[in-house]
Amino acid sequence: MSKRILLLASGTGSLAQAILSAHQKGEIDAEFVGLVSDKDSPALEVARSFGVPEFYIPMRSPREEWDREIFQRVQSLAPDLIVSVGFMRILASDFVSTFKVINTHPSLLPLFPGAHAVRDALAAGASVTGTTVHWVDAGLDTGPVISQQSIAILTGEDEESLHERIKIAERALIVETLAAYAESGSL
Repeated sequence: MSKRILLLASGTGSLAQAILSAHQKGEIDAEFVGLVSDKDSPALEVARSFGVPEFYIPMRSPREEWDREIFQRVQSLAPDLIVSVGFMRILASDFVSTFKVINTHPSLLPLFPGAHAVRDALAAGASVTGTTVHWVDAGLDTGPVISQQSIAILTGEDEESLHERIKIAERALIVETLAAYAESGSL
């Protein structure tokens, strides 16, 4: 039976695009049950272009209402795995304890967690960084590592060029990780 995968995205949808393109080419043998976004983002159009149901659930106050709404939507879709691909919200602890959620991050965790990982790696004078696929837990980028890809930081490299190189590796790594998951049923 094919694994059911749900994507969470807040931005341009470049990771979702890579995943859904790989699926379309037969590289990921899974069923994509939807894409949820907290913003009216280009990621929703990416999902639509691949015929994947998209769900816009804007952040609201109090936060607990949004937490309940996203929990109920995800529960109704019954995914085997949720993949956070540029979803810029911290998920509630009951969400991550109920559902299997993985995330991509632009550093070699546990180094440089948080929203400014690329900038932080450069500021620290690191010579190597990379990308990580990890389990999401109640902490900030603290879940167990599933897979990583290293990238050398070039002399004089700026944040934008480094981040673009990391994104290329990140797209390849998440596709490889999901292909392996779809084939074996585990991570």
